[in-house]
Amino acid sequence: MNQTPLQLLACASALVLAACAATPPTSASRTEAAVFTAVTSSVHRDGDDLLSGGLGLDGLRGMTAPAFADAHAPSAAELRRRALWSSWRGIADLRPQGGYGTLYGSLTTVPGREFQAFATVPGTRHPHRVMLQLPDTFDAERRCVVVTASSGSRGIYGAIAVAGAWGLPQGCAVAYTDKGAGSDYFDLDAGMGVGVDGRVAGRDQLLAFDPGNAAPATGIAFKHAHSGDNPEADWGRHVRQAGEFALAMLNDALPDAAPFTFDNTRFIAVGISNGGGAVLRAAEDGDWLDAVVAGEPNVQIDAPGARALYDYTTEAALLMPCALAALDGLPQSPLSALATTMRAPRCAALRKAGVLEGDDTATQARSALAALQAAGWTDEAIRAAALSVDFDLYRAVAVTYASAYGRFAAGAHPCGYSFAAQNPDFSPRATTAAERAAWWSDASGIPPGAGVGIIDPQLAPPDLTGAGLACLRALWTGDGGDARRVRAGVQQLASAPPRAGLPVVLVHGRDDGLIPIAFTSTPYASAARAAGRDVRLWEVRNAQHFDGFLALPDYAARYVPLLPYVYAALDRVQAHLDGQDALPADAVIDTRPGGTLDASALAIPTR
Repeated sequence: MNQTPLQLLACASALVLAACAATPPTSASRTEAAVFTAVTSSVHRDGDDLLSGGLGLDGLRGMTAPAFADAHAPSAAELRRRALWSSWRGIADLRPQGGYGTLYGSLTTVPGREFQAFATVPGTRHPHRVMLQLPDTFDAERRCVVVTASSGSRGIYGAIAVAGAWGLPQGCAVAYTDKGAGSDYFDLDAGMGVGVDGRVAGRDQLLAFDPGNAAPATGIAFKHAHSGDNPEADWGRHVRQAGEFALAMLNDALPDAAPFTFDNTRFIAVGISNGGGAVLRAAEDGDWLDAVVAGEPNVQIDAPGARALYDYTTEAALLMPCALAALDGLPQSPLSALATTMRAPRCAALRKAGVLEGDDTATQARSALAALQAAGWTDEAIRAAALSVDFDLYRAVAVTYASAYGRFAAGAHPCGYSFAAQNPDFSPRATTAAERAAWWSDASGIPPGAGVGIIDPQLAPPDLTGAGLACLRALWTGDGGDARRVRAGVQQLASAPPRAGLPVVLVHGRDDGLIPIAFTSTPYASAARAAGRDVRLWEVRNAQHFDGFLALPDYAARYVPLLPYVYAALDRVQAHLDGQDALPADAVIDTRPGGTLDASALAIPTR
């Protein structure tokens, strides 16, 4: 990777940089300076590139991750290539039948330079990662930056398939943030974390995250859950700092074209899922932004129909396994058979707790289904939720987010959860050196995965995870101190409408079972329009939350990917900013899913 220190001379004489914007600062930025440390640069040409690490479409489609020469000590270059591979496969539908690279999207080779750093929001304990990818084709006469935030809790490359794939082939620079989450795990047993370049390092080196000496002596801590910063509350500031980092790096890398400012450089923000929520938070204070595209955003707003992620996730974690027993013809995954065996025990446990009605599983399942429907869940979202139940995603989200919202330290989860490598019987064990070495490249930022599991002290048959989930739900519905602490953290997430005059396009699948459109994009658009803002909404029929899961045959037969519509919205926004086209109209897009897609199946709007 040949990383070298980069002198930050563009906006300040030290590593404390104020925004380089020529426009008047916003209320938030007047008193805030972006603090960048550990700045590095690297060159990616000649068999390597910015978009895929030289793997190309065929390499990304490979079922086996790029190998490490030494599994215990991979190089920074090996980690980067593997992080790109895992980020692409986690986000995009790369099946040959799915049309990536032919119907939509590009994986052309994009040589260029990469700049990375740690950035710190004033008042927080831990940094977030920022990165700028600068393609060799960047045109200083038509200067554009796409700014983005990783989806989910992914690492710094977590939006490569969203922002990088659209911006880099067009010659735009792309600025990223992991928004205070990411895969910078810390091994408490070994006392080792992740360094600047993704390699495992000890506390004698600069680490991306260190939970501190008060943390337990065993297990695994990670930034999203255990930073104590409630990073979601600062998503908008994370995105803004990524933009500031982009200007600083452009000024340094291209001095003959300087200055680069928010006034003379186009900034388009785009993200999906949590990244979509992050760019909408940036849009509130968005005098520096020219347009925003948010796909399937996790956004919370005080409006009719809106619900907080923690509320509907803990509700689904408890009720959905039982409710699905009332439905036939559900989408099937490799874990569906196992998940089906857990339905009756969950129904019985909820009936015993007085949550459901009925004396048999069928009646209890109908009661659970009715409760979800009464709470606003659509039939499409409930059916697609089978995937989140099969892969235990609701529990995974709830465990981590309870810790984050309540700012609970490692070892202090109010429901007793912790994280560790696991034996076959789910008991914790120490992590191996090889597992630890691959965290940064392979982990999604939220366990389980990459050799890290959820340790549940209340795990017990017949309803294995039920007691722990009831505890997580009570943190939303209860009155105890821990519940008030979690809800206080959630209250810090409330979004406001985007700034007046900022074009915003939302793209959301009608069948999203993880972040349902009825709780997020629909009420957000309504509230923003009521405030006089220019927000457009594309609702995509037969699109669920995870394009990457279209690799499962039954999901590919039932659903279409969402990324084509995000890219198309970006195209339309770009044309609008160029004065060539109007912003897209609201649309409910009728798609035709199937194993092999074509342009008519996607039915992307043309106006």
